Order: sequence, then structure tokens, then C-alpha cells
Amino acid sequence: MSKIFPFSVGKPKTRFNDSLTDKLWMLALLLAAVLIFGLNLGGPALRDWDEGIAGLVSREIWRGNLNWLYPTIDSMPYFNKPPLVHWLIGLCFANFGVSELTARLVPAMLTAASVPMLYAIGRELYPQRSIAIFSALVYLTLLPVVRHGRLAMLDGAVLCFLLASMWCLLRSRRDLRYALGAGIGFGLICLTKGVMLGLLLGAIGLVFLVWDTPRLLTSGYLWGGLAIGTFPVAGWYFAQWLHYGQDFINANLLNQSFRRIWEPVSNHNGPPWYYLLEILESAWPWQLFYLQGLYFSWENRNFPGPKLVLVWTGVYLLAISVMNTKLPWYVLPIYPAFALAVGSYFAEVWEQMSLPPEPIKDEAEERFDAISFLPHPAILAILAVVAVVGCVYFSGLIPIGGQIVSHQQDLQLMMMFVALTMTLAAVLLHNKDRQFLLVLIWGTYVSLLVFVASDNWVWELAEDYPVKPIAQIVREGTPIGQEVFTSHRLPRPSLNFYSQRQVIVADAPTLKQKWQSLPQPYFLLEKPVLKHLDLQNAEVVKTAEDWVLVTRK
Repeated sequence: MSKIFPFSVGKPKTRFNDSLTDKLWMLALLLAAVLIFGLNLGGPALRDWDEGIAGLVSREIWRGNLNWLYPTIDSMPYFNKPPLVHWLIGLCFANFGVSELTARLVPAMLTAASVPMLYAIGRELYPQRSIAIFSALVYLTLLPVVRHGRLAMLDGAVLCFLLASMWCLLRSRRDLRYALGAGIGFGLICLTKGVMLGLLLGAIGLVFLVWDTPRLLTSGYLWGGLAIGTFPVAGWYFAQWLHYGQDFINANLLNQSFRRIWEPVSNHNGPPWYYLLEILESAWPWQLFYLQGLYFSWENRNFPGPKLVLVWTGVYLLAISVMNTKLPWYVLPIYPAFALAVGSYFAEVWEQMSLPPEPIKDEAEERFDAISFLPHPAILAILAVVAVVGCVYFSGLIPIGGQIVSHQQDLQLMMMFVALTMTLAAVLLHNKDRQFLLVLIWGTYVSLLVFVASDNWVWELAEDYPVKPIAQIVREGTPIGQEVFTSHRLPRPSLNFYSQRQVIVADAPTLKQKWQSLPQPYFLLEKPVLKHLDLQNAEVVKTAEDWVLVTRK
């Protein structure tokens, strides 16, 4: 059994000094998080689908009268998700104007606030501050959290409300009144992404209490907090049912929530191990230490911190793995538990590397040998080589795989920082120097700063045509409120957002039928499609890149 969990003996600390240190750490973490989550938010365009939809719904909430209660998208009822985050984004639009920055600001700052919250959770779970520090720093430098937390999506807000609720739940073990906050946090999650996710995340806290602190299950504060949190959720759902009837129940609760369990939505499916692969692919470099962290938590499962890590990981990962609908951002709520597992392991490594090379025999037998589970320095060296190759690739000078890309200085600089970080960490790890952990954390943070400072952090934008120039010709070439039909293969909510028009996807027969039946049709067509359709009396209104906006003369 590891000795990292019992209280260490050292210099006496006053409650004031201890509290002040925690507050300074939380302030430092918040400032670091605001920087990395707020840098260059307004750079790249909103992406499809989630950001474009969030922007459309929030703008209509801001412009409408009752849209705050009955959200719409393109003037049609929006049944997909509850509107809490859309309300907040709409307030940003009302006060600071409509832009990429204001669309992303609320989700990004809520995600930034979750970083010091994870530190606070670490302080509630573990007696040693080093575990809370390492956990928060790992969480701060997780690429999936940084990237999705910066987007105009709902998942960053869910992380914030989840961690706030979990902190209140843990705090209630010492002061029952904090259980009220846990229930309110549950309600905020339900008002953000729906009842199904709220029930799943609430189940994590419930199972933890059953295992760790079952006496809290009889607390009136806990059930009172759940009642307080549930009341506005039930009120909003009841209002939708009164207004829309069975259509809302079918669309929101069935199609957009429970049906995702047994049926993939829009062909977003995958094998049961989909999310394990997602963690392995995206959580660099911390997934190199994830299994060690889980094993370390299992070895110490009699303590509250490891209990929560195991329950959180097991319940949530099992639930999303058996669902038929698979989307990369569904795994985000696992990352706080991921960070706690890795952070507790790092704290043990940090302590053991500071011990003399030949510890007392009895201690060595009792202690979990964290150092022997560290990855080989060669793995970090390989990552450094990969980063160097990436640096050369993005220089645009040397073809790799028969392909030359244009010079991208920002990605090249990021790869340089990654290569330097991995090289220094590999050398320090080889020398059994615990500073390799600090180098990894600091280097990853700086590399991510360089990454988000460029527009490449929303890499999905490169998968389709640039939306802003096309939206401009639609906005300038059509009357307000005009429906526009396009030959593009997929609808793009971001195009609707920027053009302020409803752009509807149609195949060639439908386009020809609309051309003949509508008194004044407007088509957004790719240039080869325009020639293929051979529309009679067609007049080109606007042109941008490979697209033309046409109408009848």
C-alpha cells in the first residue's frame, strides 16, 4: 500500500496559511487556464455542426421575444438540447455583438473555471497538495479538453458544472449544507445537455457515496439540493410539452437522447473500444501514464480519491462504450478522472524520486514502486523524432510521402517545442531526475499555447470550402429571409449563421424542379454543377472561388 495518502509529517501549518496557499494555487491555475482557453478564440470561423447550430440558436434567442423559452433554429423549433448555454451565449451577443469570439467566450471561460475546480476536488480527496497540483496541470494540458472546451459547444460547460457538483458532494462529507450545491450542479447539467447525461453523471456521484460515504444518502440536504436542481429542469421540460406536445417528447427525449443508446445517429457508430482508442490517440503525452495511474488507484482503492477515480472511470466509460452512437466529444467527462489518476501517480513518482537510492527495506516492501512503471525514455525520444519530422514536413521544403504542404510557421514552431520538450524529458527520465515531469507539463502547455494561437486548432475547417467568402456572396446577393438551394452534399449550419439565410441542400432533380416552380429561385452552385444543370435564363449574381450564386433573369 502506498504511503502517499496518509498525512505526511512535517512543519506545522496553520489553517490560514494552508488556505492561503490553496487560494494562490487556484488563482494561478485560473490565470493559466484563462490564457490557454481564451487566446485567439475569435480567429477561425465557426465549424459545423455544433458551433454553427449553437450560433444560430443563440442569435435567435437574442433577437426573439419568447425564443429564450422556446428556442428556434432557422425559425423552426429547436428540440435537440436544453438552452442554458445558448441563453448565456445570447447574452454575450446582446452585450458584445455577434462574432466568433462572443460565440465561444462563455463555453471557454466555463471550461477554464473547471481547472481550479479540479484542484479543489484534489484537495478534498487527497491529503497531499502535490496530487491536486499535478492533477490540475495534467487536466489543463489535455488537448481534447483544451480544444473542445474552446469551441462554441456544450461540453465545456458540462465539465464545469460536473466538477462544481462533484466538489460540493465531496465537501458535504464535512458540511452537509454543501450537498445543496451538488443538486444544483446536477440541474445545470440537465439544462445544458439533457436529462440522460445528467442521470449518467449523477449516477457516478451516487455509486461513489454508496461505496465511500453511505450516510450521506439519508441527508435531507442532498435530496433537497436535488429537488432544487430538478425543479427548473422539470419546469422547462413541462413548458416544452405544453407548447409542442408529443413532438417535443419524440424529438428531444427519444430521438436526441435515449435512441442514441441503441441506434447510431447520422452513422456515427463505432466498436465498443472506440473511446479507449480516442483516449490513446488524443491525450498525448499523458496517456503514457494513464494505465499506471489506474493501477495505482486500484492498489489504494480503500481511500476516497482512488475510489472516485475508479467509479468515475468505470461507470462513465462503460456507459458510453455500450452506446451505439459514438462521437469524440462524448468522452470529455472522463478526463477529470483521467487527470486525477495520472496526477496521483505523478505525485508518487515525484516523492519516490526524491528518496535516497536505497530506502529502508520495510518501506520498500510496503511502497508501490511507481518508478519501475515509468515508460522507457526511448518512447519520449521517439516522440521527439516524430515532432522533428513534423517540423520538417510543415516547413514546406521537403516532400514526405510524395506530398509537399505549404509552409505553416505556426505548426512548425509548435513541433519545435514538442521536440525540445520530449528530448529534455527523455534525458531527465534516463537520469532518474524527477524534473522530467515539470519539463513535460511546461513544454506541453507552451506547445498548446502556440497551437491555439494559430487558426489550425479548428482543423475541421480544412475538410470543406471556406465558409465566410461563400456566406458573403449569399448575404450580399439575396433578399433578407430568402431561402437558397445549394448543390453541396451536406448542409452547413455555419453557412446559415454567416449568410443569415437558410441554405437548403438539394439534389439535381430537386434543383431543376425548384427552378421551374419558384417565381424567383436562388441557387448556390459549384461551377461544374451549373454547367451540368443547364438552367434556362440563369443569371450569375455573385461569384466566389469555385461557387456561383445564380437566379432567374
